[in-house]
Amino acid sequence: MRTSPLKVMSISKPSILVPAVFAFLTLVIFAATAQARSAPESFADLAERLLPSVVNISTTQTVEAGKAPELPQLPPGSPFEDFFKEFFDRNGPQQRSRRATSLGSGFIISEDGYVVTNNHVIQDADEITVILSDDKRLTAELVGRDPKTDLAVLKVTSDIPLQPVKFGDSNLSRVGDWVVAIGNPFGLGGTVTAGIISARGRDINSGPYDDYLQTDASINRGNSGGPMFNLDGEVIGVNTAIYSPSGGSVGIGFAIPSGTVAPVIRQLRKFGQVKRGWLGVHIQQVTDEIAESLGLEEPEGALVASVIEDGPAAKSKIKAGDVILTFNGKRVSEMRLLPKIVADTEVEKAVKVEIWRGGKMVTLDVKVGELEDEVQTASTGSSKGSAKKGESYIDDLGLTLSSATDALREKFKLEDKAKGVVITKVDDDGPAAEKGIRAGDLIVEIGQEEVSSPKQITTKIKEAKKQGRKSVLLLVEGQSGLRFVAIRIEKS
Repeated sequence: MRTSPLKVMSISKPSILVPAVFAFLTLVIFAATAQARSAPESFADLAERLLPSVVNISTTQTVEAGKAPELPQLPPGSPFEDFFKEFFDRNGPQQRSRRATSLGSGFIISEDGYVVTNNHVIQDADEITVILSDDKRLTAELVGRDPKTDLAVLKVTSDIPLQPVKFGDSNLSRVGDWVVAIGNPFGLGGTVTAGIISARGRDINSGPYDDYLQTDASINRGNSGGPMFNLDGEVIGVNTAIYSPSGGSVGIGFAIPSGTVAPVIRQLRKFGQVKRGWLGVHIQQVTDEIAESLGLEEPEGALVASVIEDGPAAKSKIKAGDVILTFNGKRVSEMRLLPKIVADTEVEKAVKVEIWRGGKMVTLDVKVGELEDEVQTASTGSSKGSAKKGESYIDDLGLTLSSATDALREKFKLEDKAKGVVITKVDDDGPAAEKGIRAGDLIVEIGQEEVSSPKQITTKIKEAKKQGRKSVLLLVEGQSGLRFVAIRIEKS
């Protein structure tokens, strides 16, 4: 019986190819193992290398005591005057203010003493002290802070070399990757915990640019401002918040990703503040019904509810009813991403904005403005808009409508120059009532066309039905401002 050459070569006879095969298989196994990035046997080497770069933050501030009660008004010469004076002197507060301390974490990012922490760790502090891993205490100067992202930069001067850490790319981190957190929980400095990234892109309603990494690594009070490291020892997040009914770690912690942190820190070091991009629009979410009424295949992007006069969007001809799908080459998959994308864009930069208008894609050039503190880049609220005028019942909407008259303006306290159609009555079980529309609201547009009479609305609904539309898009102005509302006109 003949033996195949392969069997003879691999089993019966030594061959110069055998070591090569084994070497190749070893490389394949090593590459697969490296790519899987399994849990290390120990985090000791990593912790030993990183601990000197993590610091404790101690702050002190003056807290005013409650105001002492005043003596009651007594008639001159009252026999009770001395009694009340002695009582209040004995029982009143002994001091008008006291010194309060708080603790947090931070990490060194440069050899010349720049330190990163959370804004809420140092907010309102009179004195800030940075405590190194060897317990050396250094007085810190506040370089700059950004409440919107809850970040701050401090500066210390040290007569011993400082060991900085570098930022990694949080965008490369995946759910399930190992992470290490180091900080000062409950004042117990130099505490190392490990876990995984549990989720990405968390919005916990703490600010306008929420985009947190979630981790199950143990994070407690005092960890705020401390770093979250990947297994390469790079900072991929700043530990900032926890979800905890008890006040202790329950395995749900949140870190600001380095993709957000790094550009903010650069600006704080350079300017002492953050200069953010501004578009000048108020936006709202694109629902399934709104997408269908506009002819969009998917409910994506940010729907422009109104445009701020003389803002960058207005100057670039962006209009209410446009859906912003990309900004500066970045896809806006959902409404809440647009404010962050715009804010991260360099001020005065000319960018391309792709919008959905009139059933087709349109590209506009926009010069990004600078966001002032009192202005919002893009929000779910709306600026004040127009108002309305006539009278009919529209069964498809469950609304009784009228053209705007002086009597209705007075009844519903509408502006004198209000334009549109006044909603005088809403059926409690109608489709408009389900969307929160109320009597006194104004329909400014339907199908992105201005209206001033109920007849125009009836006509637009008939056109939508002929085109096979299942819903119509209304621009409604109410007590909360302008908003788009998609109402189904197809009866189930």
